[in-house]
Amino acid sequence: MLGDMKTPTVILRSCDTYDAERIRGIVREGLEALELRPFGRTLVKPNVVASGRYFPHAYTRPEFTEGVLRALRDRAQGGALEELAVGERCGITMPTRYAFHGAGYYQMAKRVGRVKLHHFDEVPQVEIPLYHAGRLRDSFYTPEPVARADFFVNCPKFKAHPWTTVTFSMKNYIGIQDDRHRLIDHDHRLSEKVADLQYIVQPQFIAADAIVAGEGRMLTPIPFDLNLVVMGDNQVAFDAVCCHIIGVDPLTVDHIRLAYERGFGPVDLSQIRIVGDVTLEAARQRARNFRTGLIRVEDYFRDSNIRAYAGPPPTDGGYDYCWGGCPGALEEAIEILRIYDTATDAKLPPMHIVFGQYQGRIDAKPGEKVVFMGDCATYHGDIAGKPVNIESRYVDRSNKHPLEATPQDIYVKMLKMGRLMSGLDKSDVLQIGGCPVSVAEQVLALVKLGGLKNPYLDPKEAVGFTGCYLSWRTRKALKQLFGMQYNEPGPAERGRARPAQNLPPPGAPTALERR
Repeated sequence: MLGDMKTPTVILRSCDTYDAERIRGIVREGLEALELRPFGRTLVKPNVVASGRYFPHAYTRPEFTEGVLRALRDRAQGGALEELAVGERCGITMPTRYAFHGAGYYQMAKRVGRVKLHHFDEVPQVEIPLYHAGRLRDSFYTPEPVARADFFVNCPKFKAHPWTTVTFSMKNYIGIQDDRHRLIDHDHRLSEKVADLQYIVQPQFIAADAIVAGEGRMLTPIPFDLNLVVMGDNQVAFDAVCCHIIGVDPLTVDHIRLAYERGFGPVDLSQIRIVGDVTLEAARQRARNFRTGLIRVEDYFRDSNIRAYAGPPPTDGGYDYCWGGCPGALEEAIEILRIYDTATDAKLPPMHIVFGQYQGRIDAKPGEKVVFMGDCATYHGDIAGKPVNIESRYVDRSNKHPLEATPQDIYVKMLKMGRLMSGLDKSDVLQIGGCPVSVAEQVLALVKLGGLKNPYLDPKEAVGFTGCYLSWRTRKALKQLFGMQYNEPGPAERGRARPAQNLPPPGAPTALERR
């Protein structure tokens, strides 16, 4: 199939400042080089997983998105644009309104003018059927603006990730689902989920904010001056080039490998046209010593008061570690607390946190807390001289349905975690259910275990958060009241959600079959 496609192009442009007008010019030239003109409902999907003063490097900067929006308008012909919009679902638990507020997106939209902001946790969801072999589910739910987009633009942040090694263009798709759909399969098969999400829509244009990249983590990345704007027209080729920039073999990143094997695009540099004012070798030099994610939880906490233990997750898929679930969430949780309070590690008492089907020894002393994290946590043995039997609560994914999931906001999670952690007053051993146990829940668990201040109750953030929270809850309640939560996928939605020019045609051979 690749022989019938035009050669995917990745454009590397130098940019050392968040100047919206400079970014506008660079992106406009990228659109021109790719011979692309937006039309109809044009939707831009940035990465605004988190924002504000605790997460300054986690999101696609508003100046970057502003430049992209202005460039898209520059390239549109006459009245070709029916709607120019930005859409996102931030990290679960928090309202997207709060993330947009902290990221300065409302002010940005006013500056650009005539730009609609879609909060994906507030809009109707459309079911998109899936037909490919090896899929985790027979359908996905995606926000209506995604399903109906005529021209889709992906604007990721160039970052490392503790669950998937990197988060470039394809991984940014985790934000085209709302909470109840997003959490299902966000476990040891997360990379397969990300690959499946590619069947919903493929972007006609990609522009990544790699001016200040994020290394090491996803929510709390370490800033890395890469001074690049990376653009392209094929997600697999785009992510493959980004991997080569930081010295990672793209075929070692599972979601990229899976998408390549299914025919979504090439990873071989000889099949990708790389142009721009920065060569690939020069970009590699800029990215020297860039740190990715993917550190096992035992190693991550080796020099802290937290002792982590990880057994294998449930056997489906043959994985020996849950890269997409609870262990990585604990790594993000501790970094949030470290940013909030630099004395976090000193304040935390010795504790033990166990994941998966663990069969080794747990070296807890009497009085030290032991937490079994996640539905699949299993253990049978002695802890501090006492027998402990922890049974798995894991529910097979075939018995889970997105419409039956119950998303919980941060206040509900605070109440839930408070009740759970009260059990530690009677016993030093506790099991916390969830698949996965979210970053927010693990932050709250560590707050209780260590007697730390709760960052979610920070008075400096209270006014802004409360306003966004109440606005979010009100809109959600009204849409549920009037039955506006889900839409059936009519022919128009299905067609727009699966643009034939960007997806492998039905029956096309996969990359593996072509070899």
